[in-house]
Amino acid sequence: MDHDALVNDFALRSFRDMADGDYIAARMACRAALLPQFLWASQQAVEKYLKCILLLNRIDAREAYHDLGKALDRIDASGKLSLDLTRGTKEFIDMLDQCGRYRYFEVSTVGFGAQLVTLDRAVWELRRYCTVDEEPRRLRLRQGFAAPRVRLENGLLEKIVDDAKNPAREPLLWQNGFFGKRERKKIRLRKWFQAHNAPLYLNPQILDEVLKYVFLPKEIRSGYRSHREP
Repeated sequence: MDHDALVNDFALRSFRDMADGDYIAARMACRAALLPQFLWASQQAVEKYLKCILLLNRIDAREAYHDLGKALDRIDASGKLSLDLTRGTKEFIDMLDQCGRYRYFEVSTVGFGAQLVTLDRAVWELRRYCTVDEEPRRLRLRQGFAAPRVRLENGLLEKIVDDAKNPAREPLLWQNGFFGKRERKKIRLRKWFQAHNAPLYLNPQILDEVLKYVFLPKEIRSGYRSHREP
């Protein structure tokens, strides 16, 4: 393969394939009502899909780090492509930016079982751009119609769908209206709702003591310092 093809291969294997795995892990966590794990795995999946898109289009994203909003801004500012994302997907990405990237319960969280559909839709919309083939991105979601099936060449999700014995196949296809060999018009979800206040939100007075032993991001430190002020 030539140089460009090798870079594209890196983007697909290091970002898209890894995102596919995070996506399935997020579905499993949501199914089990494990809210923090669902949010974290969802954030990781979206981050890697975006980084795949950025690299395939040779857009510099070295300073985006784990900020999904910055990654989206870099794509928009590049002028190389425009992501066709629904409002629900944009809101989901914004929510993940606010609480999904924190692994240690630094911030309070809220979530519910129906967000599984939101995740599936977001992945469907973003993953269309994780290829050098322009045909998938021409597909659109239509109200009242099943999501068109998108198959990416050598994609990990496609390999899992095609392998009836793959242990990841069942958690991928369970109540999934966006991925699989057949179109599904109806799905049934487990209903759950959770809301948890983070320890530092409840007791911001312990912040300085915690910081003697634990690293917390700058925005977390400044946020809780403001929160504890009378």
